[in-house]
Amino acid sequence: MTSPGSLALVHDYLTQQGGAERVVLALAEAFPAAPIHTSLYDPDGTFPEFSRYDIRTLPLDRLGILRRHHRLALPLLAPAFSRLRVDAEVVICSSSGWAHGAHASGRKIVYCHTPARWLYQADRYLAGSPRWAAATLSVLTPPLRRWDRRAAASADRYLVNSRAVRARVADLYGIDADVVPPPVDVTAGGDAEPVAGIAPGFVLCVSRLLPYKNVEAVTEAFRRLPDQRLVVVGSGPLAQQIAASAPANVTVLGRVDDAGLRWLYRSSIGLVAASYEDFGLTPVEAAGFGRPTAALRWGGFLDTVVEGSTGLFFDRPEPPLIAEAVDRLAAASWQADTLTAHAGQFSTARFVERINVAVDEERRAH
Repeated sequence: MTSPGSLALVHDYLTQQGGAERVVLALAEAFPAAPIHTSLYDPDGTFPEFSRYDIRTLPLDRLGILRRHHRLALPLLAPAFSRLRVDAEVVICSSSGWAHGAHASGRKIVYCHTPARWLYQADRYLAGSPRWAAATLSVLTPPLRRWDRRAAASADRYLVNSRAVRARVADLYGIDADVVPPPVDVTAGGDAEPVAGIAPGFVLCVSRLLPYKNVEAVTEAFRRLPDQRLVVVGSGPLAQQIAASAPANVTVLGRVDDAGLRWLYRSSIGLVAASYEDFGLTPVEAAGFGRPTAALRWGGFLDTVVEGSTGLFFDRPEPPLIAEAVDRLAAASWQADTLTAHAGQFSTARFVERINVAVDEERRAH
């Protein structure tokens, strides 16, 4: 029997540190009694704060290789979430393709980071992957798309993180979703710890090192900018390749903690972001420190960068265009007050307030 007032969270997998995982942390902090249901949980790979909460994994989690390489679980995730039944008055599914397939005994709210990239943006998602991966996905795509659309239709309310994702959800599912920007938690007021070997005055790039993030194009752009320095923060499958091919004025740090990241934002002259993002998180983080962004004119960056006020755009993720944009960014004058005011629109408090309104409305509808 569903308990009145009960709430539960569902997320695809907790195996990495990214924007989606920060959203789940914000939800967990807002609803600390809510269990978090997920397919895979790697405490060493994701944010350590998850250890405070009630994490409930699916049977897939018994396979350690899947925790370390969650993409290998792709053929198994749809049936795994289809078997998940969550007993709560309201269930919030944080989904980029799988969690929205969970069954809820009460009302189901989906917070969609993006419709599944591997189903609808496969060329970008699989760039650089082995041929067998593309061949396997081509076989799985038709049934997975049918499953995905049924899962989307099972929600009582759909929320999305940006206007770009709202348009994609409307096109793919016929759902008119509400835009609720996610929280941005790396705040300028926290502790900052200098990063060894890095002197202030560089351009910063913060990204997972995956093909569709276009970080290699950013590093190549700095061959054209010998008087500028680039610091790259992030980990991922392309880490060794990017580090090996980067020019001498590029430093690839890998993962840093929040105190180090605060120092890097504060010590930079600005951010460069060339990825295909559904929500442009890092420009908001940079703006919180009064730093502007040169961003790809695509997707979520159109919501999080105000051209001429908090940053500027380049039209394609190509080294010459990125280099030209970085030159313009460095030469322009930027108002720190304008940048920090813009970042304030994406606070955790505003996010939680919007989520609480949705939860209260769904409880009344239960």
